[in-house]
Amino acid sequence: MNILFVYYVPSGGVETLNRQRSAALKQAGIHSHFLYFRKARDLVNDHEGPTFITDDDTEIKAILEKGNYDLMVIISDYKSIPRFRNFGYTGPIILEIQGYGPKHVARTEMTNAVPYVTTPGIGLLNPKTPHISQIFSELFPAIPTFQFNNCFDSNKFTYKRLPKADKPIVAWIGRLEDNKNWREFLQIGKRLLNDVNKGIQLYMFEDPTLSTQEERAAFQLLVDQLQLAEHLTILPNIPNEKMADYYSIIGDSGGFLCSTSKVEGAPYSVLEAFSCRCPVLTTDSDGVRSSIIHNVTGKYYPLGNIDAACKQAKELMYYTTVRERIRTTAYLHLTREFSPEQYCRNFVSMMSHFGVKTQN
Repeated sequence: MNILFVYYVPSGGVETLNRQRSAALKQAGIHSHFLYFRKARDLVNDHEGPTFITDDDTEIKAILEKGNYDLMVIISDYKSIPRFRNFGYTGPIILEIQGYGPKHVARTEMTNAVPYVTTPGIGLLNPKTPHISQIFSELFPAIPTFQFNNCFDSNKFTYKRLPKADKPIVAWIGRLEDNKNWREFLQIGKRLLNDVNKGIQLYMFEDPTLSTQEERAAFQLLVDQLQLAEHLTILPNIPNEKMADYYSIIGDSGGFLCSTSKVEGAPYSVLEAFSCRCPVLTTDSDGVRSSIIHNVTGKYYPLGNIDAACKQAKELMYYTTVRERIRTTAYLHLTREFSPEQYCRNFVSMMSHFGVKTQN
C-alpha cells in the first residue's frame, strides 16, 4: 500500500515528521512517498521512501499514476486539493495542519480553506494543537477530524555520551522570523550572561534559506547592540542525524533548549531534546502543551517576560534535583505519548474511516 505526503519544501519540523512516520507506518505495511514542490537548500535528509521534488504538472501527474496511492496527506497547502483532483486522483485526501504560525493567520488560512475542504473525500488532521482543534470544530463541524500526537523514535534518535563542554550551552532552533521570536532569545541570552553565568555559550540552529535579508540585517544589528558576538555560535542547516550529538552535549553541559516561539503547532525540536536528555524552557506556544508539563517534563515562562525566563532558566541549570527529574521524566513521557507504534495505530484507524484497509 502506498500513500503520498505533500508539502512545500523539505525543511523544518514537517520534514522531520515525514521521516519519522515513514518508518513508523512500515509496521502496518504502508509505504510512504513524499512530494515537495521546491527545494530551498541542497540538503534533503533520508526519508526511507521515494522523495520527489517538483512543481511541474506533467511530472506530478506521472508520479500519481505510477504511485497508485490509496491515500494522500497534504500538509497546509489546501489550495492544491483541486489540483490533484484535476490530475485524476480520486482517493481520500487528508489536509494536515501542523501550524500556520500566529493564531490569527491560522484562522484566516482555515477560513479561506473552507470551500476547498468541504468537498467529498476530505478529512482533517492535527497533532492535538489546541487553537487548531478549536478552529476545526468551529469551521468544519461536518468534516471527519482526527487528532493525535506526532511520532518519534527515541531508539533511533537518542542520547549520546560525548565529551562534556566546559561551559553551559543555551540553544535555540528556528527560522529568523517574528513568530519564532529570535529577538527574545537574544535578550534572554544577554540577561543570563549578565546575571547568571558570564561563561554561557549561545547556540542558534537555523536555516538561512528561510529568512529574508531584512530579517537577517535586523538580527545582526541586535547581536551587535547586545555585544553577543563572542558568546554566539550560528549553526546553519545541521543534518538531522547530527542534531542528536548537539542535544546531548547541550544537556550534559548544564544548559538547555530555549524555545521562544509565539505560537507553535507541535515542535519536533522539543521531542528531539527530550530524547537526548536536554532540558527545555519554553513559552506556552500552544502546541507544546502535549509535550511540556511545567516542572515535570520541562519549564514554561510567560512570553515577553525576560525576568521570569531567567528565573526559570536558573532553576533549570542549577537546581540539580529538579533538572535531573525533568530530564528523566521528559524522556519517559516521550516514549509513552509519542511512540511510533501508537502513531501507526492512530493513522491506520484514520485510514479505515475512509475505507482504506492495510494488508497486514
